Amino acid sequence: MPESTREEPDGSGAVRRDLVLDAVGDVLDSGRLTQGEAERAVERLVGIALRDPAHAVRESALHAVFTASVRYLLPYRVVEPLAAAAEGFGPALLDYVLPVLGATYDPAALPTVERFLRHPHPGVRGEAEEAAAELCAGPRGSGGRRRPS
Repeated sequence: MPESTREEPDGSGAVRRDLVLDAVGDVLDSGRLTQGEAERAVERLVGIALRDPAHAVRESALHAVFTASVRYLLPYRVVEPLAAAAEGFGPALLDYVLPVLGATYDPAALPTVERFLRHPHPGVRGEAEEAAAELCAGPRGSGGRRRPS
């Protein structure tokens, strides 16, 4: 019997994917990757965050993207698919997406972030306010980002 089937009755492998993404996040957090390597990793993580059927896997992918955004200055083009899909994320995932968009310091992210300033969930509004402020302040105005709550 395959190991993933023993771990998960449906055989989806979500637990394994989640653990792998945690390890990828650790590598990104170490800062050992070059800028180009980090960008390629984030592009793949964004794809997972948008397409994986398991919520925990999507959240782990976004957590790893967030971790990368703390260690590396990610260009907006790398995370733009998150902006395009932002309306489909719930509050827990927006807690990662909005800070990542803010961390690009690219004005192109501002229209997406501003849409969430009137979100019904107060936590999402707060993340949007901080991301908008970060986008307006630019890299020199940021005093270091915190982890999503």
